[in-house]
Amino acid sequence: MKINASLSLALIFTAGLFSTTAHAAGDPEAGAKIFPRLCGGCHQVGESARPGFGPQLNGIIGRPAGTSANYVYSDAMKNSGLTWNRETLIAYLKDPKGVVPGTRMIFWGLSDEEKVENLLAYLATFSAAQ
Repeated sequence: MKINASLSLALIFTAGLFSTTAHAAGDPEAGAKIFPRLCGGCHQVGESARPGFGPQLNGIIGRPAGTSANYVYSDAMKNSGLTWNRETLIAYLKDPKGVVPGTRMIFWGLSDEEKVENLLAYLATFSAAQ
């Protein structure tokens, strides 16, 4: 009986971990709805993405900060030493000027963790080759 109870608790705990992980991965479709409102005024993604007020964001994940072609970055961004990964993007989306003091990005930050996760999931669907 104790073994069954222990197994049941282990399964419930494991299921809870996987559901949290799945939620933390974000929803690219929800991110696609958020991107135009929060990011699209300055950034583009997709096959025809070009820099505007901000750099295009194709292939942002894994790219060193300040290195997208055809965009003139601030010295702060070029010299930040960051590589955009999940952790650095989360921190930057929450507090751009706190992560890269002197950045020209005009964005107050996004505190809603679900929206951040959804944006990251959406951005992850765009490779650098697009």
